[in-house]
Amino acid sequence: MRDAVHAAGAKVLEALLEKVGVGRRDEPVRCPRCAAVMDSRGTKTKSIVTLLGEIRFTRSAYQCPRCGATRYPGDEEVDAVKTGYSPGVRRLVADFASDVPFKRVSRQLQAAAALDISRKDCERVAEGVGQEVVRWLAAERDRLRFEPPPPPLDTPKTIDTLYIEFDGTGVPMVPKELEGRKGKQENGGAKTREAKLGCVFTQTAFNEKGRPIRDPASASFVGAIETAGEFQWRIYGEAVRRGLFEARRVVCLTDGAEWIRNIVQTHFKDAQHIIDLYHAREHLIGLCKQLFSHDLKQLNFYKDRWWDWLDEGRIEEIIGEAQQHLPRGESAAKEARTAIGYFQTNQERMRYQDYIEQGLFTGSGVIEAACRTIVGQRLKHSAMEWTVPGANAITALRCVIQSNRFEQFWEQRAAA
Repeated sequence: MRDAVHAAGAKVLEALLEKVGVGRRDEPVRCPRCAAVMDSRGTKTKSIVTLLGEIRFTRSAYQCPRCGATRYPGDEEVDAVKTGYSPGVRRLVADFASDVPFKRVSRQLQAAAALDISRKDCERVAEGVGQEVVRWLAAERDRLRFEPPPPPLDTPKTIDTLYIEFDGTGVPMVPKELEGRKGKQENGGAKTREAKLGCVFTQTAFNEKGRPIRDPASASFVGAIETAGEFQWRIYGEAVRRGLFEARRVVCLTDGAEWIRNIVQTHFKDAQHIIDLYHAREHLIGLCKQLFSHDLKQLNFYKDRWWDWLDEGRIEEIIGEAQQHLPRGESAAKEARTAIGYFQTNQERMRYQDYIEQGLFTGSGVIEAACRTIVGQRLKHSAMEWTVPGANAITALRCVIQSNRFEQFWEQRAAA
Protein backbone atom coordinates (compact mmCIF):
# COMPACT_ATOMS: atom_id res chain seq x y z
CA MET A 1 0.00 0.00 0.00
CA ARG A 2 2.79 2.40 0.91
CA ASP A 3 4.70 1.68 -2.29
CA ALA A 4 1.56 2.19 -4.37
CA VAL A 5 0.77 5.51 -2.70
CA HIS A 6 4.37 6.68 -3.15
CA ALA A 7 4.38 5.68 -6.82
CA ALA A 8 1.13 7.56 -7.44
CA GLY A 9 2.42 10.59 -5.59
CA ALA A 10 5.67 10.54 -7.58
CA LYS A 11 3.69 10.61 -10.85
CA VAL A 12 1.68 13.59 -9.63
CA LEU A 13 4.88 15.38 -8.59
CA GLU A 14 6.46 14.75 -11.99
CA ALA A 15 3.41 16.29 -13.65
CA LEU A 16 3.52 19.34 -11.37
CA LEU A 17 7.17 19.94 -12.21
CA GLU A 18 6.79 19.58 -15.97
CA LYS A 19 6.31 23.33 -16.50
CA VAL A 20 8.89 24.39 -13.91
CA GLY A 21 12.06 23.34 -15.66
CA VAL A 22 11.22 24.32 -19.25
CA GLY A 23 9.61 27.17 -21.18
CA ARG A 24 10.43 30.68 -22.32
CA ARG A 25 11.88 33.13 -19.79
CA ASP A 26 11.09 36.83 -19.61
CA GLU A 27 14.72 37.78 -19.02
CA PRO A 28 17.91 36.31 -20.51
CA VAL A 29 19.72 33.68 -18.48
CA ARG A 30 23.08 35.03 -17.36
CA CYS A 31 26.26 33.19 -16.49
CA PRO A 32 26.89 32.90 -12.74
CA ARG A 33 30.64 33.32 -13.36
CA CYS A 34 31.01 36.17 -15.87
CA ALA A 35 27.42 37.50 -16.19
CA ALA A 36 27.35 36.93 -19.97
CA VAL A 37 24.06 36.00 -21.63
CA MET A 38 23.94 32.21 -21.92
CA ASP A 39 22.87 30.18 -24.95
CA SER A 40 20.08 27.61 -24.80
CA ARG A 41 21.20 24.00 -25.20
CA GLY A 42 17.79 22.33 -25.27
CA THR A 43 16.57 20.20 -22.38
CA LYS A 44 18.12 17.53 -20.22
CA THR A 45 16.52 15.10 -17.81
CA LYS A 46 17.81 14.14 -14.36
CA SER A 47 16.58 11.81 -11.64
CA ILE A 48 15.69 13.27 -8.26
CA VAL A 49 15.03 11.15 -5.19
CA THR A 50 12.09 12.68 -3.29
CA LEU A 51 10.17 11.61 -0.21
CA LEU A 52 7.71 9.97 -2.63
CA GLY A 53 10.42 8.08 -4.47
CA GLU A 54 12.50 8.73 -7.57
CA ILE A 55 11.12 11.09 -10.23
CA ARG A 56 12.33 12.30 -13.64
CA PHE A 57 12.77 16.05 -13.99
CA THR A 58 13.27 17.63 -17.43
CA ARG A 59 14.68 21.14 -17.49
CA SER A 60 16.23 23.63 -19.89
CA ALA A 61 20.03 23.73 -20.17
CA TYR A 62 22.11 26.85 -20.82
CA GLN A 63 25.78 27.31 -21.61
CA CYS A 64 27.96 30.40 -21.48
CA PRO A 65 29.59 31.20 -24.86
CA ARG A 66 32.35 33.09 -23.07
CA CYS A 67 33.55 30.75 -20.29
CA GLY A 68 31.69 27.53 -21.02
CA ALA A 69 29.82 27.37 -17.69
CA THR A 70 26.47 25.54 -17.65
CA ARG A 71 23.33 26.45 -15.78
CA TYR A 72 19.94 24.82 -15.17
CA PRO A 73 17.47 27.44 -13.86
CA GLY A 74 14.94 24.68 -13.21
CA ASP A 75 17.30 23.06 -10.71
CA GLU A 76 17.54 26.38 -8.89
CA GLU A 77 13.75 26.70 -8.71
CA VAL A 78 13.26 23.27 -7.15
CA ASP A 79 16.41 23.53 -5.00
CA ALA A 80 18.21 20.61 -6.63
CA VAL A 81 21.41 22.26 -7.91
CA LYS A 82 24.22 19.70 -8.24
CA THR A 83 22.27 17.10 -6.29
CA GLY A 84 19.93 14.24 -7.04
CA TYR A 85 18.06 14.58 -3.74
CA SER A 86 15.10 16.85 -3.02
CA PRO A 87 15.21 19.36 -0.16
CA GLY A 88 12.82 17.17 1.86
CA VAL A 89 15.10 14.15 1.54
CA ARG A 90 18.19 16.19 2.39
CA ARG A 91 16.49 17.57 5.47
CA LEU A 92 15.42 14.10 6.62
CA VAL A 93 18.89 12.65 6.06
CA ALA A 94 20.51 15.53 7.96
CA ASP A 95 18.06 15.18 10.83
CA PHE A 96 18.69 11.43 11.14
CA ALA A 97 22.45 11.76 10.64
CA SER A 98 22.72 14.34 13.40
CA ASP A 99 21.64 11.56 15.76
CA VAL A 100 23.06 8.25 14.53
CA PRO A 101 25.92 6.90 12.35
CA PHE A 102 25.48 7.13 8.59
CA LYS A 103 25.07 3.38 8.11
CA ARG A 104 22.13 3.38 10.49
CA VAL A 105 20.66 6.41 8.71
CA SER A 106 20.64 4.38 5.48
CA ARG A 107 18.74 1.56 7.21
CA GLN A 108 16.28 3.94 8.88
CA LEU A 109 15.45 5.67 5.60
CA GLN A 110 14.76 2.32 3.94
CA ALA A 111 12.54 1.15 6.80
CA ALA A 112 10.69 4.42 7.39
CA ALA A 113 10.29 5.82 3.89
CA ALA A 114 11.42 3.10 1.43
CA LEU A 115 14.30 5.35 0.38
CA ASP A 116 17.33 3.46 -0.88
CA ILE A 117 20.25 5.76 -0.07
CA SER A 118 23.73 4.37 0.51
CA ARG A 119 25.74 5.02 3.64
CA LYS A 120 28.22 7.13 1.68
CA ASP A 121 25.47 9.25 0.10
CA CYS A 122 23.92 9.76 3.55
CA GLU A 123 27.30 11.07 4.70
CA ARG A 124 27.65 13.39 1.69
CA VAL A 125 24.11 14.75 2.02
CA ALA A 126 24.24 15.24 5.81
CA GLU A 127 27.63 16.92 5.76
CA GLY A 128 26.51 19.07 2.84
CA VAL A 129 23.51 20.34 4.81
CA GLY A 130 25.73 20.73 7.88
CA GLN A 131 28.14 22.90 5.90
CA GLU A 132 25.19 25.05 4.81
CA VAL A 133 24.31 25.44 8.49
CA VAL A 134 27.95 26.41 9.18
CA ARG A 135 27.74 29.17 6.54
CA TRP A 136 24.33 30.33 7.81
CA LEU A 137 25.65 30.63 11.36
CA ALA A 138 28.82 32.37 10.14
CA ALA A 139 26.81 35.02 8.29
CA GLU A 140 24.69 35.62 11.38
CA ARG A 141 27.79 35.75 13.57
CA ASP A 142 29.54 38.26 11.31
CA ARG A 143 26.50 40.51 11.38
CA LEU A 144 26.29 40.42 15.20
CA ARG A 145 30.04 40.79 15.58
CA PHE A 146 30.18 44.15 13.84
CA GLU A 147 26.96 45.61 15.24
CA PRO A 148 27.83 48.32 17.78
CA PRO A 149 26.55 47.59 21.32
CA PRO A 150 23.38 49.52 22.15
CA PRO A 151 23.65 52.42 24.62
CA PRO A 152 23.38 50.86 28.12
CA LEU A 153 20.95 53.46 29.45
CA ASP A 154 18.63 53.05 26.45
CA THR A 155 18.54 49.26 26.57
CA PRO A 156 15.69 47.74 28.60
CA LYS A 157 16.79 44.87 30.83
CA THR A 158 14.34 42.13 29.92
CA ILE A 159 16.44 39.14 31.02
CA ASP A 160 17.07 38.44 34.68
CA THR A 161 20.27 36.36 34.50
CA LEU A 162 22.13 35.21 31.39
CA TYR A 163 24.63 32.38 31.79
CA ILE A 164 27.49 31.73 29.37
CA GLU A 165 29.46 28.48 29.56
CA PHE A 166 32.10 27.00 27.26
CA ASP A 167 34.58 24.15 27.31
CA GLY A 168 36.50 21.76 25.05
CA THR A 169 36.34 18.02 24.33
CA GLY A 170 38.38 15.75 22.07
CA VAL A 171 37.13 14.35 18.75
CA PRO A 172 38.87 11.36 17.08
CA MET A 173 40.32 12.41 13.72
CA VAL A 174 41.69 10.81 10.56
CA PRO A 175 45.52 10.68 10.50
CA LYS A 176 45.97 13.55 8.03
CA GLU A 177 44.19 15.93 10.45
CA LEU A 178 46.69 15.03 13.18
CA GLU A 179 49.97 15.46 11.33
CA GLY A 180 52.44 17.51 13.35
CA ARG A 181 50.17 17.74 16.39
CA LYS A 182 51.40 16.87 19.85
CA GLY A 183 49.30 14.52 21.93
CA LYS A 184 49.22 12.12 24.85
CA GLN A 185 50.12 8.94 22.98
CA GLU A 186 53.38 7.14 23.81
CA ASN A 187 54.97 8.47 20.62
CA GLY A 188 53.91 12.02 21.47
CA GLY A 189 51.28 12.13 18.75
CA ALA A 190 47.60 12.98 19.03
CA LYS A 191 44.49 10.95 18.30
CA THR A 192 42.00 13.78 18.71
CA ARG A 193 41.40 17.47 17.99
CA GLU A 194 39.62 19.68 20.49
CA ALA A 195 36.08 20.72 19.68
CA LYS A 196 35.19 23.89 21.55
CA LEU A 197 31.57 24.02 22.65
CA GLY A 198 29.58 26.87 24.17
CA CYS A 199 26.10 27.29 25.57
CA VAL A 200 23.96 30.23 26.65
CA PHE A 201 20.88 29.97 28.84
CA THR A 202 18.73 32.11 31.09
CA GLN A 203 17.57 31.74 34.67
CA THR A 204 14.66 33.47 36.36
CA ALA A 205 13.03 31.21 38.94
CA PHE A 206 14.11 29.20 42.01
CA ASN A 207 12.94 25.88 43.43
CA GLU A 208 11.39 25.33 46.83
CA LYS A 209 14.86 25.18 48.40
CA GLY A 210 15.84 28.53 46.90
CA ARG A 211 18.16 26.98 44.31
CA PRO A 212 18.25 28.53 40.83
CA ILE A 213 16.35 26.76 38.02
CA ARG A 214 17.33 27.04 34.36
CA ASP A 215 14.50 28.50 32.30
CA PRO A 216 12.80 25.75 30.25
CA ALA A 217 14.09 25.32 26.66
CA SER A 218 16.39 28.34 27.13
CA ALA A 219 19.71 26.64 26.34
CA SER A 220 21.32 27.22 22.95
CA PHE A 221 24.59 25.76 21.73
CA VAL A 222 27.46 26.58 19.37
CA GLY A 223 30.65 24.70 18.65
CA ALA A 224 33.40 23.71 16.22
CA ILE A 225 36.95 22.42 15.97
CA GLU A 226 38.77 25.74 15.75
CA THR A 227 41.25 27.97 17.54
CA ALA A 228 40.34 29.95 20.62
CA GLY A 229 40.71 33.11 18.51
CA GLU A 230 38.01 31.87 16.15
CA PHE A 231 35.78 30.45 18.86
CA GLN A 232 35.70 33.74 20.80
CA TRP A 233 33.54 35.28 18.08
CA ARG A 234 31.29 32.22 17.97
CA ILE A 235 30.42 32.39 21.67
CA TYR A 236 30.27 36.20 21.65
CA GLY A 237 27.84 36.20 18.71
CA GLU A 238 25.60 33.66 20.41
CA ALA A 239 25.62 35.65 23.64
CA VAL A 240 24.63 38.82 21.75
CA ARG A 241 21.89 36.95 19.88
CA ARG A 242 20.53 35.63 23.16
CA GLY A 243 20.43 39.03 24.87
CA LEU A 244 23.86 39.88 26.27
CA PHE A 245 23.00 43.58 26.38
CA GLU A 246 19.45 43.03 27.65
CA ALA A 247 20.47 41.03 30.74
CA ARG A 248 20.44 42.53 34.23
CA ARG A 249 23.17 40.11 35.24
CA VAL A 250 25.63 38.06 33.13
CA VAL A 251 27.46 35.08 34.58
CA CYS A 252 30.29 33.11 32.94
CA LEU A 253 30.65 29.62 34.42
CA THR A 254 33.86 27.91 33.27
CA ASP A 255 36.70 25.62 34.35
CA GLY A 256 39.18 28.50 34.45
CA ALA A 257 41.46 27.37 31.61
CA GLU A 258 43.71 30.16 30.32
CA TRP A 259 42.11 30.37 26.85
CA ILE A 260 38.69 30.59 28.49
CA ARG A 261 39.78 33.34 30.90
CA ASN A 262 41.14 35.33 27.97
CA ILE A 263 37.80 35.16 26.14
CA VAL A 264 35.88 36.18 29.27
CA GLN A 265 38.21 39.12 29.89
CA THR A 266 37.99 40.21 26.25
CA HIS A 267 34.28 39.90 25.53
CA PHE A 268 32.51 39.55 28.88
CA LYS A 269 34.60 41.72 31.18
CA ASP A 270 31.50 43.02 33.00
CA ALA A 271 30.22 39.49 33.66
CA GLN A 272 30.54 37.71 36.98
CA HIS A 273 33.08 34.93 36.29
CA ILE A 274 32.64 31.79 38.39
CA ILE A 275 34.95 28.79 38.33
CA ASP A 276 32.88 25.62 38.20
CA LEU A 277 32.83 24.19 41.72
CA TYR A 278 33.38 20.62 40.55
CA HIS A 279 36.49 21.56 38.56
CA ALA A 280 37.77 23.43 41.61
CA ARG A 281 37.23 20.32 43.73
CA GLU A 282 39.12 18.19 41.20
CA HIS A 283 42.04 20.61 41.36
CA LEU A 284 41.86 20.52 45.15
CA ILE A 285 42.07 16.72 45.22
CA GLY A 286 45.00 16.87 42.80
CA LEU A 287 46.76 19.38 45.04
CA CYS A 288 46.29 17.15 48.09
CA LYS A 289 47.76 14.18 46.21
CA GLN A 290 50.83 16.23 45.30
CA LEU A 291 51.35 17.49 48.83
CA PHE A 292 50.56 14.33 50.82
CA SER A 293 51.15 11.45 48.42
CA HIS A 294 53.10 9.50 51.09
CA ASP A 295 50.69 10.08 53.98
CA LEU A 296 47.13 8.90 53.32
CA LYS A 297 45.91 10.08 56.72
CA GLN A 298 47.09 13.64 56.13
CA LEU A 299 45.80 13.54 52.56
CA ASN A 300 42.28 12.70 53.71
CA PHE A 301 42.43 15.19 56.60
CA TYR A 302 43.38 18.17 54.44
CA LYS A 303 41.12 17.11 51.57
CA ASP A 304 38.09 17.20 53.89
CA ARG A 305 39.25 20.38 55.63
CA TRP A 306 39.99 22.30 52.43
CA TRP A 307 36.87 20.94 50.73
CA ASP A 308 34.77 22.68 53.39
CA TRP A 309 36.85 25.85 53.06
CA LEU A 310 36.42 25.76 49.31
CA ASP A 311 32.64 25.57 49.63
CA GLU A 312 32.83 28.57 51.96
CA GLY A 313 35.06 30.52 49.56
CA ARG A 314 38.02 30.64 51.99
CA ILE A 315 40.59 30.31 49.22
CA GLU A 316 43.35 32.39 50.82
CA GLU A 317 43.40 30.02 53.81
CA ILE A 318 43.74 26.99 51.51
CA ILE A 319 46.63 28.66 49.69
CA GLY A 320 48.35 29.62 52.94
CA GLU A 321 48.23 26.12 54.43
CA ALA A 322 49.17 24.44 51.15
CA GLN A 323 52.32 26.58 50.89
CA GLN A 324 53.41 25.33 54.31
CA HIS A 325 53.36 21.70 53.11
CA LEU A 326 55.37 21.87 49.91
CA PRO A 327 57.25 18.63 49.15
CA ARG A 328 61.04 18.63 49.56
CA GLY A 329 61.99 17.52 46.08
CA GLU A 330 62.54 20.36 43.60
CA SER A 331 60.43 18.78 40.85
CA ALA A 332 57.57 17.83 43.19
CA ALA A 333 57.62 21.29 44.80
CA LYS A 334 57.43 22.93 41.38
CA GLU A 335 54.38 20.84 40.45
CA ALA A 336 52.73 21.67 43.78
CA ARG A 337 53.33 25.39 43.27
CA THR A 338 51.68 25.12 39.85
CA ALA A 339 48.66 23.47 41.48
CA ILE A 340 48.53 26.17 44.14
CA GLY A 341 48.85 28.78 41.39
CA TYR A 342 45.50 27.65 39.97
CA PHE A 343 43.82 28.77 43.20
CA GLN A 344 45.87 31.96 43.41
CA THR A 345 44.88 32.91 39.86
CA ASN A 346 41.20 32.09 40.34
CA GLN A 347 40.59 32.92 44.00
CA GLU A 348 38.25 35.84 43.22
CA ARG A 349 36.18 33.48 41.06
CA MET A 350 35.71 30.92 43.85
CA ARG A 351 33.54 32.72 46.41
CA TYR A 352 31.00 29.92 46.37
CA GLN A 353 29.17 30.83 49.57
CA ASP A 354 28.61 34.33 48.20
CA TYR A 355 27.35 32.94 44.88
CA ILE A 356 24.86 30.66 46.62
CA GLU A 357 23.59 33.58 48.69
CA GLN A 358 23.14 35.54 45.43
CA GLY A 359 21.05 32.70 44.00
CA LEU A 360 23.58 31.73 41.32
CA PHE A 361 24.59 28.41 39.84
CA THR A 362 28.06 27.25 40.89
CA GLY A 363 28.36 24.23 38.60
CA SER A 364 28.77 24.20 34.82
CA GLY A 365 26.64 21.09 34.37
CA VAL A 366 24.95 22.36 31.21
CA ILE A 367 28.14 22.56 29.14
CA GLU A 368 29.50 19.34 30.67
CA ALA A 369 26.33 17.55 29.57
CA ALA A 370 26.53 19.21 26.15
CA CYS A 371 30.07 17.92 25.61
CA ARG A 372 28.74 14.41 26.23
CA THR A 373 25.50 14.67 24.26
CA ILE A 374 26.29 17.00 21.36
CA VAL A 375 29.83 15.77 20.71
CA GLY A 376 30.38 12.53 22.60
CA GLN A 377 27.21 10.63 21.73
CA ARG A 378 27.57 11.25 18.00
CA LEU A 379 31.23 11.85 17.16
CA LYS A 380 32.96 9.48 19.57
CA HIS A 381 31.57 6.07 18.61
CA SER A 382 34.03 3.19 18.46
CA ALA A 383 36.35 3.30 15.42
CA MET A 384 35.05 6.69 14.26
CA GLU A 385 37.53 9.10 12.68
CA TRP A 386 36.55 12.50 11.31
CA THR A 387 37.85 15.22 9.07
CA VAL A 388 37.58 18.75 10.46
CA PRO A 389 34.91 19.82 7.89
CA GLY A 390 32.90 16.65 8.52
CA ALA A 391 33.04 16.95 12.30
CA ASN A 392 32.15 20.64 12.17
CA ALA A 393 29.22 19.96 9.84
CA ILE A 394 27.69 17.37 12.16
CA THR A 395 28.44 19.49 15.23
CA ALA A 396 26.66 22.45 13.61
CA LEU A 397 23.64 20.26 12.85
CA ARG A 398 23.47 18.97 16.40
CA CYS A 399 23.86 22.46 17.84
CA VAL A 400 21.03 24.01 15.81
CA ILE A 401 18.74 21.05 16.50
CA GLN A 402 19.46 21.10 20.24
CA SER A 403 18.97 24.88 20.17
CA ASN A 404 15.54 24.45 18.50
CA ARG A 405 16.74 26.41 15.44
CA PHE A 406 16.57 23.73 12.73
CA GLU A 407 13.19 24.95 11.49
CA GLN A 408 14.46 28.53 11.47
CA PHE A 409 17.41 27.49 9.30
CA TRP A 410 15.16 25.88 6.67
CA GLU A 411 12.68 28.79 6.70
CA GLN A 412 15.40 31.39 6.17
CA ARG A 413 17.05 29.19 3.57
CA ALA A 414 13.80 28.91 1.60
CA ALA A 415 13.24 32.68 1.81
CA ALA A 416 16.74 33.55 0.59
